[in-house]
Amino acid sequence: MTQPLTIAIDGPVGAGKSTISDEVARRLGILHLDTGAMYRAAGLAAGAAGVSPDDEAAVTQAVLASDIAVAYENGLQVTLLNGQDVSSAIRTQEAGRLASAVSRFPGVRRQMVALQQRLAQTTPMLLDGRDIGTVVLKDAPVKIYLTATAEARAERRMKQLEEKGEHPSFEEILKEVNARDYQDMHRETDPLRQAEDAVMVDSSALSFEETVEAILAIVKDKTGVSGRA
Repeated sequence: MTQPLTIAIDGPVGAGKSTISDEVARRLGILHLDTGAMYRAAGLAAGAAGVSPDDEAAVTQAVLASDIAVAYENGLQVTLLNGQDVSSAIRTQEAGRLASAVSRFPGVRRQMVALQQRLAQTTPMLLDGRDIGTVVLKDAPVKIYLTATAEARAERRMKQLEEKGEHPSFEEILKEVNARDYQDMHRETDPLRQAEDAVMVDSSALSFEETVEAILAIVKDKTGVSGRA
């Protein structure tokens, strides 16, 4: 049986993985699985259970007791926690902080990775996250490491939050970006790193469209598959 097309995009917080991946997947006519959204839902589950994000046993139990799932509406991912759509709730600063905290724990990661692998086994799909090319889809034909400078990522993140009515300072965002980078890259379980066979795309000086085109060019080079307009 022919394996479905799978694309792995990894990178640090604020690199634009979710929005870029949405557009790349749309142009390729495949689904996009935002794995970061799943970890954010896991963070919400721990928060709702009232457990400390540093209590590994309690966090793992809370996540295992929760039903984290994804569905698709008009080709776009809807993230569900215990049957409730939390796609908007997971996009806050607090949800991001909780996601980074709970994603350190092996029990949480095992549950998420197993679900992600099941979803990608039968459906052409682009997955983005922090361990896709190194853990979830080690054999993906296309692996990309999407990054940008910490300053560029902080600036983008600040604009996103301002559009939601939040008004954090640039210094606060930059500090959080650097802290998230350190935690993601130094955790014991599945740390963020560039897979040996991944192609790096630095979007610091690229526009949204230029970044999308750069990734589509890599996909075409690796698989012969072209994206539509």
